[in-house]
Amino acid sequence: MLSRRLARVRPLPRALRPSTPRSAINQIRCLSQAEIEDPDMTGGYINPPREKRQFRDPYADWWDKQERRNYGEPVHEDNDILAVFSHDEYGHYTPAQAFALMGCFIATTLGLCGIVRMLYPDKPSVPRIFPDGLERELGGPNALPVR
Repeated sequence: MLSRRLARVRPLPRALRPSTPRSAINQIRCLSQAEIEDPDMTGGYINPPREKRQFRDPYADWWDKQERRNYGEPVHEDNDILAVFSHDEYGHYTPAQAFALMGCFIATTLGLCGIVRMLYPDKPSVPRIFPDGLERELGGPNALPVR
């Protein structure tokens, strides 16, 4: 029964066609006159240069010392990203320096492990010696058989 169904199965013509949504084909974008005259779409607002306030001089005479900006200074449209209380930009190490530091750490750790392995004794104590070598207690060849 299953073999007949498998022999009867044919590929669907719809499955072979590439799927593109009809809305993408029919949608044509036109530039309006407002987008041509104002490409940033800020409505004529002066957008200051993109400068993170973290890098401004903290000891300068700012009107708002916490945000490091003056009264009446235009605010960038990405103010939430460029403000003082956004995420700090990490500029301490370059990626090459960071990988070099990680490599030094890994080499030091593996070197220390190798030195400990070479100098650490295999057994923490001297093995105990029993008379007759515990042959009878552990069931050696001369031990009494159990029924």
